[in-house]
Amino acid sequence: MTTVMKRMRGWLWRKCREEDGASTIPFVIIVPAFLVLLMSSLEQGILLLRHVMLEHAVDVSVRDLRLGTWKDPTHDEFKKVVCSRAGIIPDCENVLLVELRPIDTTTWSPLNTGPVCVDRASPMEPEDMPEFEDGEGDQIMLIRACVKFDPVFPTTGLGFYLPKDNTGAYALVTMSAYVNEPDLGGS
Repeated sequence: MTTVMKRMRGWLWRKCREEDGASTIPFVIIVPAFLVLLMSSLEQGILLLRHVMLEHAVDVSVRDLRLGTWKDPTHDEFKKVVCSRAGIIPDCENVLLVELRPIDTTTWSPLNTGPVCVDRASPMEPEDMPEFEDGEGDQIMLIRACVKFDPVFPTTGLGFYLPKDNTGAYALVTMSAYVNEPDLGGS
């Protein structure tokens, strides 16, 4: 029995000293970390691109409201305009919600809720829709837009750590404030 053990120990010792496949070990250690970094960079790039396009589309669309050239817009009309200007948001009209409301300058009361986003798990009821009121002249207005996206790599890197809802989507929110132009011909 001892000769079998000696042979086995000798064989194991020779295998441990061999340098065949030595370059594989650093490759196996470094490549997963590099791939996570690459996937996180791609996720971050897409996230930022979508956010910048949403910010730009809302800003350009709000200009018409700010100047008073667009009277009594509806939520759906405004959403269509934002989506046509955003370009890179997939299924934009179904994942975008816009809230537009005046700010009370006598009390300066803060917003009582966070941004309202689409609930992709169930259809939106009319009472769940955010406020959309274009306000009067010289009134301070707040606009918030929320879009939901699925991460490109939901189980790796940044996509894993993004705060997600029950459907696995993360929200991008843009917010802005502006003052309506004074009414023409007012007293």
